[in-house]
Amino acid sequence: MLYYLFEYLEKTYQFPGASLFGYLSFRAAIAIIFSLLVTAVLGKRIIAMLQRYQMGETIRDLGLEGQQEKAGTPTMGGLMIIFGTLIPVLLLTKLDNVYIILLIVTTVWMGLIGFIDDYLKIKKKDKAGLKGRFKIVGQLSLGLLVGAVFYFHPDITIKQQIDGGGAFMQAEKSTKTTIPLLKNNEFDYSELISWAGEGATDYAWLIFIPAVIFIITAVSNGANLTDGVDGLAAGTASISVLTLGLFAWVSGNIIFADYLNVMYIPKISEVVVFVAAFVGALVGFLWYNTYPAQVFMGDTGSLTIGGIIAVLALAVRKELLIPILCGVFLIENLSVVVQVGYFKYTKKKFGEGKRIFKMAPLHHHFQKMGYHESKIVNRFWIVAIMLAIISLVTLKVR
Repeated sequence: MLYYLFEYLEKTYQFPGASLFGYLSFRAAIAIIFSLLVTAVLGKRIIAMLQRYQMGETIRDLGLEGQQEKAGTPTMGGLMIIFGTLIPVLLLTKLDNVYIILLIVTTVWMGLIGFIDDYLKIKKKDKAGLKGRFKIVGQLSLGLLVGAVFYFHPDITIKQQIDGGGAFMQAEKSTKTTIPLLKNNEFDYSELISWAGEGATDYAWLIFIPAVIFIITAVSNGANLTDGVDGLAAGTASISVLTLGLFAWVSGNIIFADYLNVMYIPKISEVVVFVAAFVGALVGFLWYNTYPAQVFMGDTGSLTIGGIIAVLALAVRKELLIPILCGVFLIENLSVVVQVGYFKYTKKKFGEGKRIFKMAPLHHHFQKMGYHESKIVNRFWIVAIMLAIISLVTLKVR
């Protein structure tokens, strides 16, 4: 909103300083500062409100050190992340940008699913929360919407260099994405259906949209499983999101896209302002969530984080980089799958279930080994930084 106000003031009255809002870097800087302030100011109020309405976390006894001390800690702190992101975004971005609209919808959609889940767990004393099938339906519906918009919306296009030169072709609709670490590092989803004959590529949406649904569901659930110790999910997510913001900045700048020989994605650069606001909100939330946490994000925050990361990766055509960039989420997810699968297999074969890890997800395994959760979180952050650097290196290593 402020973007349009200052644009009007500049054109109509040549208002001093109004032109600054035309610069992406200025709006991104204001967004991250503003989101930090919003989260810091609203944080105390939201925590007090959650305490007043007795929205405290119910802790299951898993035999972990310091676990029972967390009982009653306010949850639903993801509201801080949501408000800390949306307020700067609504004020500072171009709201007619299709990528911004999708990210706002994703934030509200996933936040609502998580909020309902948390509410049922706490206020209705339902340990299961929102039934798994309803949660999955919500994620699938969002994936269907996002996939359809990415495939059919006329503003979602790419430009590519002509024969590796400095010139770019006209913007075109495409289902191409990036495969990291390969020489010709592009992959077109339509190739998966080209075997069906001439004209089959017109139905590439049959491949593309289910892929989008899978990515959004997988990443949101991965973030949800990672949220188990103070500061882990928010810290690792902020690293991943910041990296995706750099990808958006490069892909949205024709000079850098030319130099790095990557897809130029028109209108994607506006996403940088959203990323700045989101990172600011995550860091602001960490102020209250680092050990010992004053508030937990709950599913309200973790599902929102995962959904946003998935949509950001799809927008910058780096979704196949997610296993590297979001490696912490992936390992946490896999640890649960492997643990459950191995337990069922050994129980069926030997009559007694065995475990690979002391406890899953993986961060609980290290807690069982005697590591303090602060050390676990710090080391996971270090791993996330290393994975982010590897992801950035893939821009040139092919």
